[in-house]
Amino acid sequence: MIRIIIIHGWGDDHSSSWYPWAKVQLERKGYEVIVPDMPDSDNPNIEKWVNELSKTIGTPDKNTYLIGHSIGCQTILRYLEKINTPIGGALFVAGWFYLENITKAKELKIARPWLNIPIDLKKVKKNLSKSVLIISSNDPFGAYDKNKKEFGKFCSYIYTIPNAEHITELVQPSIITQFEKLVHDNLFLE
Repeated sequence: MIRIIIIHGWGDDHSSSWYPWAKVQLERKGYEVIVPDMPDSDNPNIEKWVNELSKTIGTPDKNTYLIGHSIGCQTILRYLEKINTPIGGALFVAGWFYLENITKAKELKIARPWLNIPIDLKKVKKNLSKSVLIISSNDPFGAYDKNKKEFGKFCSYIYTIPNAEHITELVQPSIITQFEKLVHDNLFLE
C-alpha cells in the first residue's frame, strides 16, 4: 500500500491550509496518509524537522511518497540526502531554495540555515526517481525563476499555478491531480 506523509509549512500544523482536505481526498483513493505536526513550527529547525520526518517514516521504501509545503519541501530534501533507500516519489508544493521579501529579523534568523546550508542534490536524486514541483507565478516569497531553475535540476516535472500566491487555499485540486500523475507515471500528460 502506498503511504503518503504530508509535511506542513512554517507556522502550520496538520489542520492548516489544504492539508486536511488533501488527506481526505487521498484517503478516498485508498492511500494511507499521515500529516504529522512538526516540532516548534513557529521556529523550524533543520535537525528537529528532519528527525521528526525520519521518525514518522520509519523504514522508507518504494511505497513511501512525500508531499511537502514550503519549508516542508526543504525538510524532504534534507531527509533524502541522509538516507540510502529510494522512495516512491515526492510532490513539492511552493518549494523553495531562495526566498525574497523576508524583512523581519526573527524570520531572517530562522530562514538563514535553511537557505545557506547546502543540500546534496546528487544524493537526493539517488533516493528520488520522480518528483513534481507545484509553484505559483506570484508567490509573495518571490524568487519564482530561481526556484524553478533549482528544482529543475532534479524534478521530473514542474507545474505552475498562475496567481496562487503561496498555495495555501483550503482546497487545492492540482495537488491531487499532480500526485496521481506522479504515482501513475503520467507526469507529462496535461
